[in-house]
Amino acid sequence: MRKIYIAGNWKMNKGLQETKNFLETVIPELNKLKLENVIPLIAPAYPFLEEALKGSYGSCMQVSAQDVSVHSEGAYTGEVSAGMLASLGLKYCIVGHSERRQYHNETDATVNAKILKLFENHITPLVCIGETLQQREEGKTENVILSQLSGCLKNIKLLSGEEIILAYEPVWAIGTGKTATPSQAQEVHNLIRNWLKSNYSDKVAEKLSLLYGGSIKPGNLQELLDCEDIDGGLIGGASLKEEDFLEMVQIGRKSKGQEC
Repeated sequence: MRKIYIAGNWKMNKGLQETKNFLETVIPELNKLKLENVIPLIAPAYPFLEEALKGSYGSCMQVSAQDVSVHSEGAYTGEVSAGMLASLGLKYCIVGHSERRQYHNETDATVNAKILKLFENHITPLVCIGETLQQREEGKTENVILSQLSGCLKNIKLLSGEEIILAYEPVWAIGTGKTATPSQAQEVHNLIRNWLKSNYSDKVAEKLSLLYGGSIKPGNLQELLDCEDIDGGLIGGASLKEEDFLEMVQIGRKSKGQEC
């Protein structure tokens, strides 16, 4: 059974006190639940990672960074290395988000380098891929996704399928209020799963968690999770609200035989 991730990418939102307040509200409620295979996860901004780790200690909540440097150390002002994240005890890090690609000109090669640095430090990468609206309208979705998979995972060894998480994020659905229909999302997730079978193994393909990202909220999460190849969500705005985050964890808990 694949792990279901309810992953909140907070982007550049929530300060110190807001982070504390979120955890003080959410953690006691999570502790009341028996979550077999559902992983709640939040990705706060860099300055508040340690606070998030402290506030979630002993609970099922996991904490992720939003990005990492391609460098191990040195004169790179403003950069944060995988080793620094590991020194906090962090277990997850997002890489390749479309906003990093768009605003910071990151490429598949950049993402690949970041994955390797995270692997060196035993941090699980949450790797984002996805096409733009123009690419979808031109019928290039499949080519874009396969190219991103090949570029991001170049020379990356996967044996168990749990070394990384992949998130399909159609760029046209991020922060726009638009969401891919379940059939659209499932089609791409199935494409990814078949690529994993062809390039790795059936074992890796069946075990690796594939998340959907793109204007997810409590009202549309269930229909996405009902799709065979969708194993959770990388969630933006809706993950900032305590009640919405908890509701989505409950939805994940009740999906695909997860409820205990």
